[in-house]
Amino acid sequence: MKYSFMSFSCPEADLKTALKTAEDLGYSGFEPRVDSKHKHGIELDMSADARCEVRAIAAESSVKLCCLATSVQLAGKSTLEQNVESARRAIDVCRDLGIPRIRIFGGAVEEDDTYTAAIERMVKALDTLSDEIGESDVTLCLETHDHWCDPVRVASVMKQCSGKHIGVNWDVMHTRLAAHFSEEESAAVLAPYIKHVHMHGGTYIPKLGFSPIGTGAIDHRAVLRELDRIGYDGYLSGEWIGWDEPDYLHKEIATMRRYEEEVLCTK
Repeated sequence: MKYSFMSFSCPEADLKTALKTAEDLGYSGFEPRVDSKHKHGIELDMSADARCEVRAIAAESSVKLCCLATSVQLAGKSTLEQNVESARRAIDVCRDLGIPRIRIFGGAVEEDDTYTAAIERMVKALDTLSDEIGESDVTLCLETHDHWCDPVRVASVMKQCSGKHIGVNWDVMHTRLAAHFSEEESAAVLAPYIKHVHMHGGTYIPKLGFSPIGTGAIDHRAVLRELDRIGYDGYLSGEWIGWDEPDYLHKEIATMRRYEEEVLCTK
């Protein structure tokens, strides 16, 4: 499996430092988060000169820019137009920088709205954006998050989309702890659509939040078994926000590598 982490793990690091950290710790990908004032320098409004600089830095590293984590939300009817425009800017950045995945959200379904109407809008927006991507190697990945933690609901969006540049970012914490689906159940529903994965340790005690992988309620061995079963070849990206557990980037990938060895040995 290929592992990466989001820039929430090093928000003060410039891009060279972030990529060097990833390389030194055995990660093969880095996922920049935009709109969060991180110091990696990748943003939706970055200049042509800034894009050239990022391309040059990335070309010198063995670590890939694997996904652009955006704030785009496509479910809200009152904010849809501005979010579609943000998605277009993200697509343009990813084309220029060679980033193959874009994380997007569904977001909240407004009080005077319905899931049926929200899904219709999302499908139309996703298909329109997919058509605009054309032949570029960029995929929009809807995260199992917020009002869209239920993998069945997310799969219902995917089933209605016709665009080839659309998939799912499976956040293994939210399908398990917010939607109460087992890892096997979530993978079975989402298998045809998984293009990116966010991994966390998580627990409900005393509230929903992060914990070191192996100590919470998520069965990461099962995640690995299911991803291996479906032939997943993308990244598992750690998204640890505001967590200052000492040396956790090293600990998390070491745990996942150990689990991976155990899973593969029992095949």
